[in-house]
Amino acid sequence: MEGLPQALLAEIIKRITRTNDLNSICLVSRLLYTVEAEQRDSIRVGCGLCPATLAISSLCLRFPNLCKVEINYSGWVADNGIQLDNQGLYVLSAHCPSLTDLTLSFCSYIDDSGLGCLACCKKLTSLRLNSVPAISSNGLLTVAVGCKSLSALHLIGFMNLGSVEWLEYLGREGSLEELVVVDCKGICQYDLFKFGPGWMKLQKFKFEIKHPYVMEQPQDPSYMAHYQFRYDCYCESLTVLTLARIVTVPEIGLRFFLSKCKELEKLSLHYVIGIYDSDIITLSHSCSNLTSISLRLEPLFNGGLEGRNFSTPLTDDSLKALALRCPMLQTVELTFAACKPSYPSEIGFTQEGVVMLIQSCPIRDLVLSGANFFNDDGMKALSSAQYLETLELMDCVAITDAGMRLLAHAPRLINLTLRQCCRFTDRGVTEVARARNLESLVIEGCRRVPLKAVEGAAKSVQYKVGYPGLYGLNRGC
Repeated sequence: MEGLPQALLAEIIKRITRTNDLNSICLVSRLLYTVEAEQRDSIRVGCGLCPATLAISSLCLRFPNLCKVEINYSGWVADNGIQLDNQGLYVLSAHCPSLTDLTLSFCSYIDDSGLGCLACCKKLTSLRLNSVPAISSNGLLTVAVGCKSLSALHLIGFMNLGSVEWLEYLGREGSLEELVVVDCKGICQYDLFKFGPGWMKLQKFKFEIKHPYVMEQPQDPSYMAHYQFRYDCYCESLTVLTLARIVTVPEIGLRFFLSKCKELEKLSLHYVIGIYDSDIITLSHSCSNLTSISLRLEPLFNGGLEGRNFSTPLTDDSLKALALRCPMLQTVELTFAACKPSYPSEIGFTQEGVVMLIQSCPIRDLVLSGANFFNDDGMKALSSAQYLETLELMDCVAITDAGMRLLAHAPRLINLTLRQCCRFTDRGVTEVARARNLESLVIEGCRRVPLKAVEGAAKSVQYKVGYPGLYGLNRGC
């Protein structure tokens, strides 16, 4: 190895992706140690970084070309030593001139002063801040003003954002292409209107409010019933959109995206209150480029004085619109939370509607969760799906061995995931796996499918006895 040119060694090292392997080759010779250090462009550190400031300084000196740094203190306890603080972040920003991508997670000792050090990172394009409690809107404004190249900003779990001046500045002067806001107190969906001309450049957007699952209508703290403003933004560059756990009404709130985003390719609507068939129909007319859709729905009260008047807000009319006008749709997730098999009317979709969508679009990846209406007849339709490669079934309690065996005829199926399904057995599963020569098989919480029966049934097999489910969905088993 010592006789090889440095350029060739560098090319070899580039092809090694596992950190442990990279660390091992550094022990072979001083030359490899030097070449690997020059090539290393990313590190991920956390609780083992002690003493933090000295350790980060040493890492910066050893790896002079770092572009991507992740500092994650998830699971940190006092016995792990003092976390990286403002001084440590100053050292990082001063000694990493090539830094373009920074992630800070659960960093309790960094505040606005420390974050302000990033203003000297002129090449910084991506910043992810996850549960950094001491940072406020003032720190974000400093970054917005100083980091002119910033194109991606993720804010997760903020509790101290009293102003959106930083958002206004980024919309007016910045070049954001990706914005993620998850569970941030102090930012409501109506504040996002202040992003103004920034919407014209934005390509990816996610807005989510987290709270405990309840069957009744969730309370969105950002919802204001009589909000006076209407959205009139240009967002035609937006290709990826995720909205979760928000309340929206006609002409008010973030539902305006569904009629404005003509270039949308990937859409996720997760437990959004106020989305109806008319919105999906409007979307289908303007978004012919849609390739992926994820719909997570829960039954909501729909009026009436007698009986159990709960149902998910979307019906087969939405599926029909997607089938007719979205010819590029390849990835579909349909999740139904807390819908009981004993109350089939709680789900607005029917098996016929889902089958129509599968037969009309070139769907390669399909996830059905809590679809208690989907039975062996539906599996027959899946068995003839020409493009289906990856299938995940969770809490689909009406599927038996007869339905599973039909999947053996699915022409392109190579990846199968089964979670919390209790009516089929290992006989049906192994028949599918061996007939299709599966690349991967995942079994979790299917009590009638033992591990011994599926060992070796696919090139890769993952097995778990139990599966907690999402918010305890359905629990049909």
